[in-house]
Parts: sequence; structure tokens; C-alpha cells
Amino acid sequence: MPFFPPRLYPITDTLISGLSHAEQVELLAAGGATLIQLRDKRASPRDFYEAALEAMSVARRLGVRIVINDRVDIAIAVKADGVHLGQTDLPPDRARLLLGESRIVGYSTHTLEQALVATFAPVDYIAIGPVFQTQTKERPDEVVGLETVSEVKRQVTKPLVAIGGITLDSARLVIEAGADTVAVISDLLSPGDIAERTSRFLALLALKEN
Repeated sequence: MPFFPPRLYPITDTLISGLSHAEQVELLAAGGATLIQLRDKRASPRDFYEAALEAMSVARRLGVRIVINDRVDIAIAVKADGVHLGQTDLPPDRARLLLGESRIVGYSTHTLEQALVATFAPVDYIAIGPVFQTQTKERPDEVVGLETVSEVKRQVTKPLVAIGGITLDSARLVIEAGADTVAVISDLLSPGDIAERTSRFLALLALKEN
């Protein structure tokens, strides 16, 4: 059965939240999240592995699926549900070979051209972004805007995840532009009550579905 991501796709960040990945998974799940990406650009591979292992234990208890950012090796080691790859990571076809057909493989793109190429890769969803200005990357790619989201959606058939600077105020605009899912970091993790913020996002996106 083809994989289709939920409307909201939270991504963890220990610096923004001040919490461990496991603690973030617990709170995001309490707010209703069902698919969470673990992302850590600062931790050593050993530290990220141990943090991911702890987060996986929480996720399995709560029935939440976990995707690991960048690191196919860690995804395999902790038995995560999948991996999310960037343009400079292991190529999707090699990741698919290592992970098998049953696990999730997502792929970041930053232009229409990259998204079109990704349609031929063995990935379950394509991410496009940053849609808006974002502070979660040291060297962010150029902002793509809502028009590119719409153009990509018109030309790709795989589920489209929009990422980058998306907030509670802009999430519905992004969905209306064509994204199937919004991936959110800062606006979920920094306002305070993560569970309550997650619940508000899901309620807002559910209104769009109706």
C-alpha cells in the first residue's frame, strides 16, 4: 500500500525545544502527532544513535512512527520506520536497497527541477522548501514560496511535504497552495506547550480537509 503522510509532520530539535528527542516525541504524540522526524545536526553519530534509541522506545509505546533525518545507518540501527534524505545524503536508491520496501524514504528538494527528478526515485514522499524564511538551518536554501509549491504539486504525483518557516498562521495557505503535508519545527517547539500547539495545528489542518 502506498505511504501517505499525515497533514502535520513535526520535526524534533533539541536546541529550539530544550528537550531530548524522546521528550519531544512524548509531547508531540500527546498533541496528536502520528509521524515524527528526528533531526539533529549537532550531535555526534553515537549521541544521536543513543537519543534516537530512547525516542524509539517512547514512540513504540505510543504507536507513533519515527523517521530519522539524514542517517540511514542510525535508522537501521534503531529500527526506525524510515529515513529522510537531503540532496547531499546517501542517494535514495541506495537507501531503499538498505532499508527495504516496507520502510519510509523521504527526499528533500529545493527547486522544481529537483522535485521532477525525485519523481523517478524510489521515495515515498517529496519535500519542497524552504517555503518561507527559516532559522533552523545555518545555511538555508533559497526560499521557494507558495508559487513553487503549487507548480511542484501540478507536476509530481507523489505526496508533497512543504517545509521551512511554516507557522500556525501560514499552514493553511501552504496546504491551499497544494502541499499534502506541512513539516514544522520552530512554531511547534518554541511557543511553550508543545502538546497544545500540536493539537492546534491538527485542528486547523482538519478544518482544511473538511
